[in-house]
Amino acid sequence: MKLFADSACDLPLDFFERNQITLIPLHVHLNGKDYEDIKGIQPQEVYQAIRQGDMPKTSQASPLLLEKLFTELAKSGEPGIYPAFSSALSGTYQTAVMMRDQVKEIYPELDLTIIDTKAASLGYGLIVMRAAECLKKGWSKEHVKADIQFHCQHMEHIFTVEDLGYLAKGGRLSNGAAWIGGLLNIKPVLHVEEGRLVPLEKIRGRKKALNRMLDLMEERGKHIDSQRIAISHGDDPETAEWLKNKITERFRCQKIDIHIIGSVIASHAGPGTMALFFLNESPSAETFS
Repeated sequence: MKLFADSACDLPLDFFERNQITLIPLHVHLNGKDYEDIKGIQPQEVYQAIRQGDMPKTSQASPLLLEKLFTELAKSGEPGIYPAFSSALSGTYQTAVMMRDQVKEIYPELDLTIIDTKAASLGYGLIVMRAAECLKKGWSKEHVKADIQFHCQHMEHIFTVEDLGYLAKGGRLSNGAAWIGGLLNIKPVLHVEEGRLVPLEKIRGRKKALNRMLDLMEERGKHIDSQRIAISHGDDPETAEWLKNKITERFRCQKIDIHIIGSVIASHAGPGTMALFFLNESPSAETFS
């Protein structure tokens, strides 16, 4: 079975290569040039541009690439599954569905399931990692699909940004929700509901916001010590390591992945973003046996 994922999962290129996952890159537009995310531009380049006052723009995956990949899948006779970046944050999911349906008109035997994860960054990345593990175990497509859907439904995204203006400018958050608090050192804590970014609280000071994120993990998480947790950061590895140590101390969790927020999401969230991803429910052994 073939597994597809797009670059908004914020997993590094070598992960795709090691696990034989087909990468579908989104696009970043910077200084008049178009780049394929992960393949053509690295996150540090985007953060540097933002700090210099440039505002990158992004676009969804190429319809022509999707058509090509899905046609190749149809010709191979393999089944495929594609958990996609939240449809509330990108048009990639809708375009993928449209291109799959077009390919099926020519190759009606195409067996491709596309799932709207309603997730982003490493929340989406954890779902892809889990799907890759399931495939290695030889699970059937229906079991892999059920597992992906469970993780989509129960994946928590808790994060804070340095400046909500980036999200508002990029259309990922309404202007009404982008509170003005810079002069008061107010840091927002946000989460994701049905794939959309939603403000939760306003906290005075970044360290307090980070500690509040840990409190929310304790309030919302389920069996944190036995989960794989993920931290993504906006070009701030030191704070990510601090957060990892706090999680290890507080929850005794040993499986914690840290990755930089990728170029596409960085273009909207900006430098200094910190995010936690975990499940708010644990799958039962019977569900996927």
